[in-house]
Amino acid sequence: MTTSTAAQAASSDFVDAGVLACELDAGIARRAAIGLVVLATDQTMEHEFRRLLPLDGIGIYCTRVYNDADITPDTLRAIRERIAPGTELILPGLPLDVVGFGCTSATMTLGEEVVFEEIRKARPGIACTTPITAALAAFRAFGAKRIGVLTPYAPEVNEVVRNYLDGRGVEVVAFGTFDKLDDREAARISPDSIAGGVKELAERNRLDAVFVSCTSLRLSENIEEIEKAAGIPVTSSDHALAWHCLRLSGVDDGIPNAGRLFTLPAD
Repeated sequence: MTTSTAAQAASSDFVDAGVLACELDAGIARRAAIGLVVLATDQTMEHEFRRLLPLDGIGIYCTRVYNDADITPDTLRAIRERIAPGTELILPGLPLDVVGFGCTSATMTLGEEVVFEEIRKARPGIACTTPITAALAAFRAFGAKRIGVLTPYAPEVNEVVRNYLDGRGVEVVAFGTFDKLDDREAARISPDSIAGGVKELAERNRLDAVFVSCTSLRLSENIEEIEKAAGIPVTSSDHALAWHCLRLSGVDDGIPNAGRLFTLPAD
């Protein structure tokens, strides 16, 4: 008997309760388990998801993948080989309902199907979405045809965005940018600046909806005020992705104070 064990046994206050009975419940993610592949430099996505999906029974599980802070077509293409290894780190051996990939511009540089292919190397057959996949679903849910786009990107990445949306049949009739190369700066663009950019796009042309492109940009903090000021539905990379992940997981709940999109089903 060790000294500490002997001391415990000699104490009249010590009780060894042994192995206690317990039961296993369905866990945190009893309604849905959402996996997210988040960029290493991203400061915003997890914050947005926590605000937008405050539902009991919804588990959100994140992994990080390396990326360069400078946002260029070359640095975005380099993310491809990191997606599958990153996905493998999300709850190994446990089920997920959906995996969302958290980079809008990388998705448009690589293509949605390429991103899905990489995710499914780690999670065969799983439901997948990306910010642009989710945004396209949001436009359909809104019944929106004429779209305004607000980005933080530099010109060469904006060109990728425009070309990709054109290729998907999206009628982009207004476009604005904050022209930031560094993703770490993009995350610090204030919600007021984003609200002002959305309002300006809505005032310059007749729009059905505005899409705020980039997971680094914040929308959830004042989405309802932004929509009221613009007079049209508004969504963003994180906002649409959170909604689409929820719907692909089979959860149809409306979320109060989360904007028009969260009152709608996905097709």
